[in-house]
Amino acid sequence: MLKTNVGAVDRAVRIVAGLILLALFWLYPAAPWRMFALVGIIPLVTGLIGSCPLYSMLGLSTCPAKRR
Repeated sequence: MLKTNVGAVDRAVRIVAGLILLALFWLYPAAPWRMFALVGIIPLVTGLIGSCPLYSMLGLSTCPAKRR
């Protein structure tokens, strides 16, 4: 279904960044930039599933794949 195009290090960075942004959303409820912290959902999801639609559109990959 979705081609894996996100490598292990990239996945880890995306997951950590997503969790940090979402934590900021919950830790600072009165901050004016609070809604922008919801952007953390994107790197979290792409890190968890291992596929990035933007990478697919641009033809990029950080995943080491065996080439035939």
